[in-house]
Amino acid sequence: MSSTWHILGAGSLGSLWACRLARAGKAVRLILRDPQRLAAYQAAGGLTLLEQDQATHFAIPAETAASGGPIHRLLLACKAYDAAPALARLAPRLADGAELVLLQNGLGSQDEVAEQVPHARCIFASSTEGAFREDDWRVRFAGHGFNWLGDPLNSGLPDWFDDLHEAGIPAEWTVDILTRLWRKLALNCAINPLTVLHDCHNGGLLEHLGEVDALCAELAELLRRCGQPEAAEDLGEEVQRVILATAANYSSMYQDVRHARRTELHYLLGHACRAAARHGLALPRLEQLRRRLVENLQARGLPSD
Repeated sequence: MSSTWHILGAGSLGSLWACRLARAGKAVRLILRDPQRLAAYQAAGGLTLLEQDQATHFAIPAETAASGGPIHRLLLACKAYDAAPALARLAPRLADGAELVLLQNGLGSQDEVAEQVPHARCIFASSTEGAFREDDWRVRFAGHGFNWLGDPLNSGLPDWFDDLHEAGIPAEWTVDILTRLWRKLALNCAINPLTVLHDCHNGGLLEHLGEVDALCAELAELLRRCGQPEAAEDLGEEVQRVILATAANYSSMYQDVRHARRTELHYLLGHACRAAARHGLALPRLEQLRRRLVENLQARGLPSD
């Protein structure tokens, strides 16, 4: 099996992983959206990683989905709403037994991807690392965090896992990856939509802690009903810790709205509200928050699905 890391999604986290893996001497290939993006990338000569005041350039090979050759290992680092459509274009290239690492926010997209490729192994990832694109092909490492990876269907550690440690990517294999993903979903639902509605950085929510606490109470109830009691433990306290620790940061949803991009509402707040409906659970504050956010996005002319 090839040891090459194919990476689809040259956004912040995809670029961050690509640069660190390349720096460690691992074989990496970027998969870009179309020939125009490939030409722009080739003109730039690669990716640039900025860490503190140091910039390092990596001439990582790139291709489009239409390129030939089998893919044995794929890091899918695009937005949640792009994951399944992007993979559909790549599916013919996936080798039997290919391994996919799914680095999407929220929940729902992982199952959409897994349904498309029953012959592949899908490994779910949850990341708290911070990075943002300063420009095309330039990514800044903005904050140390951690990555949890796991496979709900197969607890066996992948052969390539040591690649992450050798590349300086802080990671741990966990049999409780769904607990991690539900917990992060709840954190995102309690913080991200409110930063959009109150037009503030994360620290601005310290002025709205009553609203935050009420949402956390409903989210904890949802987690318990969905069979995730561990993810519900001390949720409100952790949300406040995250707000304080990231007070100067803007949430990913806020940044998407500011740049007039589609948000991941469907896989965050939307997923939570759909799960509540399936369980017959009335969560009025959460549903009201979703409606307010949908109206806000529609008023801006942005997709609200």
